[in-house]
Amino acid sequence: MSVPVLNAVATEARRATALWPNLDQRLLLAIAAAVTLGIVAVTSASVSLAESQFGSPFYYLNRQLLFLGLTLAASWMALQVPVNSWYQASGLLLLLAMLLLVLVLVPGVGREVNGATRWIPVGIFHLQVSEVAKFGILFYLAAYLVRRGDRVRGSMQGFLIPIVLLGASGLLLLMQPDFGGALVLGATGLGLLFLAGVPLWRFLVLASCAGGAAWMLIVTSPYRITRLMAFIDPWADPFNTGFQLTQSLIAIGRGEWFGVGLGASVQKLFYLPEAHTDFVFAVLAEELGLVGVVLVLVLYSWIVWRILSIGAAAIRANQPFGGYLCFAVGFWLGLQSFINIGVNMGLLPTKGLTLPLMSYGGSSLLTTGVALAVVLRVDYERRMAKRTARPGRSS
Repeated sequence: MSVPVLNAVATEARRATALWPNLDQRLLLAIAAAVTLGIVAVTSASVSLAESQFGSPFYYLNRQLLFLGLTLAASWMALQVPVNSWYQASGLLLLLAMLLLVLVLVPGVGREVNGATRWIPVGIFHLQVSEVAKFGILFYLAAYLVRRGDRVRGSMQGFLIPIVLLGASGLLLLMQPDFGGALVLGATGLGLLFLAGVPLWRFLVLASCAGGAAWMLIVTSPYRITRLMAFIDPWADPFNTGFQLTQSLIAIGRGEWFGVGLGASVQKLFYLPEAHTDFVFAVLAEELGLVGVVLVLVLYSWIVWRILSIGAAAIRANQPFGGYLCFAVGFWLGLQSFINIGVNMGLLPTKGLTLPLMSYGGSSLLTTGVALAVVLRVDYERRMAKRTARPGRSS
């Protein structure tokens, strides 16, 4: 065979196994669209607040762009890591997650904001430990289901081990308090166990116990009762307990069909608290209207559906760890998005949860970006395995 032919074959082989061309480009495009929309929404929602607090209207935009740069760098590094390496490191990830959950509760270490101690100051930003904890605990649970899946499915003792882990981490989150983070972690973990084949009756028993425990947490906590009452009838006290929800509903209502226009939101002008973080969706709805709301819902639905599809394909390809990882990330992203949007629209009681990829905040953006990079890596390795098994055929 001649040298030019050999060079052409080698070039084609490198192209066929290159990382970037073999990633799921449609998923990447959807993620980029969500992040771009988030940058626009955060900029619009934070201009007045940034001007008032720091004398610079683009303070939060500049920081969000910095967080985005760090996220892109971390995500690119995560893309280089083989899926099996995450499997091998799952124990260390769990240890890190639990250590952070304990460390944030240590006086002088955790930072308190609005009565909640959820952050640890790290350099230029405050690390929200629940975001890292969800990442580490869910990755460990995915690995545990591969190593001990038969025991989890076949015996009550095997089933209770991950339940105890989820319960302990949930308790540490509630001590911050972070009810929303505990809910997302617990529900995602249970969903993962169900997909792993745990019998339904065990979940019914567990759901009854968990429902009773959740109700006790609500009725024994004055601030949770206040939140529940404000959710049931926010207009009963629209200037106090119901203020945040009523302002969010006003913002969404003002948007009507096509919105008031980018930058023209009135509610962001010191009416709607946390407009650039927990309630960025309400500002987006006010400025882009029902059309913008539908766009966001379709975008998140497609991203979650695609992640779950990648997980199902990995399971069929006999790559269970990668499949479980994708299911965990898909449930996590979908549930947190659903809760945030539901809170903004008055469908759920107020929770301190960000809208992934869109809300302002470095911790959420960074952990979500790395988790999505792992999903892309799972899909890449499945494609490469299929191509190796069937030379000459595309995946």
